[in-house]
Amino acid sequence: MSALVVSDLHIGSHHFLYEDFECFLRNVPEDHELILNGDIIDNPYEDLQPPHKGILELIKQISYRQTVVWVRGNHDNGYKPSELEKVHFKHFHNVKHRLLIAHGNDFDEIMPINQTFMKAFKWMHNLRVKLGAKPVHVAKYAKKWELFYRFLRKNVMINAANCAIENGYEAVTCGHTHYPEDRIFNGIRYINTGAWTEIPAFYLHVTDNEITLNSMDHPCYLSSSHFTLPTAITENKIKKISCIGKIGRV
Repeated sequence: MSALVVSDLHIGSHHFLYEDFECFLRNVPEDHELILNGDIIDNPYEDLQPPHKGILELIKQISYRQTVVWVRGNHDNGYKPSELEKVHFKHFHNVKHRLLIAHGNDFDEIMPINQTFMKAFKWMHNLRVKLGAKPVHVAKYAKKWELFYRFLRKNVMINAANCAIENGYEAVTCGHTHYPEDRIFNGIRYINTGAWTEIPAFYLHVTDNEITLNSMDHPCYLSSSHFTLPTAITENKIKKISCIGKIGRV
């Protein structure tokens, strides 16, 4: 079985690269599953503008001819529009028990317990824009806080890899952190597909023989180049989140 995995589109956001993603959707092979790994919608309670509504319509059309899976994230948890009745909404997904697919918010121990910091962070970002700075997605601005952002990424990666170990997977892919990377932790391959709010955007290509993280180097073109950071990490001191039971909610 072959699949394409993307995450963090944030449809409805001004930062969503909707033209690039429309081109991507129009090039999805019909023999592939399309897996949308969380935070596909930015705000479920806001009306979408026509170009962004068109993306959901394309997803709907694809779902009538091939499998489309929507893994819930923190932005779109509970979102299930009636017009997407053919789309499979899940909390977790997997590809032949080789690859665990989870958005990543369930593995994030940092942001849920730092709400005061996050509110202050968003306030500073909004103030910066009011003072004339170029608007960017909050996640892109967060990358300027390098130590905090690195700790957040590592926390999600370690907990995701440990969850894969507990449940017998060879690899795990997440989104959530808006940072594309491909690493090894305790023998588990951890892949993050980044976000479609920054250039370049990334997608994961899964076949029977390999799993590759690819960039959209040019609109309307599915790149065959591999994006890999083969960094070995052996970190055992950070608390491990048990996800036994969570994986059953598919």
